[in-house]
Amino acid sequence: MEKLPMTAGGLKGLQDELKHLKNVERHAVIKAISEAREHGDLSENAEYHAARERQGFIEGRIKELEDKVARAEVIDISKLSGQDVKFGATVTLIDEDTDEKTTYQIVGIDEADIKKGLLSIGSPLARALIGKSIGDVCDISTPAKGHKSYEILEVSYK
Repeated sequence: MEKLPMTAGGLKGLQDELKHLKNVERHAVIKAISEAREHGDLSENAEYHAARERQGFIEGRIKELEDKVARAEVIDISKLSGQDVKFGATVTLIDEDTDEKTTYQIVGIDEADIKKGLLSIGSPLARALIGKSIGDVCDISTPAKGHKSYEILEVSYK
């Protein structure tokens, strides 16, 4: 069973969503199905079919989240240090073409939010950064922007 690296905050987010689905959404969809059944003929009852579809989605998501929580490997970033980029690192980069500085923290796949500066460990940029140090240059090819080069200016663990 492959472990999923994530921060403590990432695990908490998955656990909160799982709890909400089990304790709120699951009960709401059961109630909606029950109410739709009271309307009679189920073969032409759009509310019933929509509620059943929603129930299938919720149950699938619950199974997916239970699996991810079971395989979670929480990395305590506060215990990490050094100048090498690894999971949990906050990395400041400079685009060698535009001289634009950006800062990203490398986090688990389910935690990623590029608008908040949270870069998925599975992304091409994060994979290129892992193992590099301050002053190193990493080259990546992206579908949207083509070939890009970034220099690592700073690595920290916050």
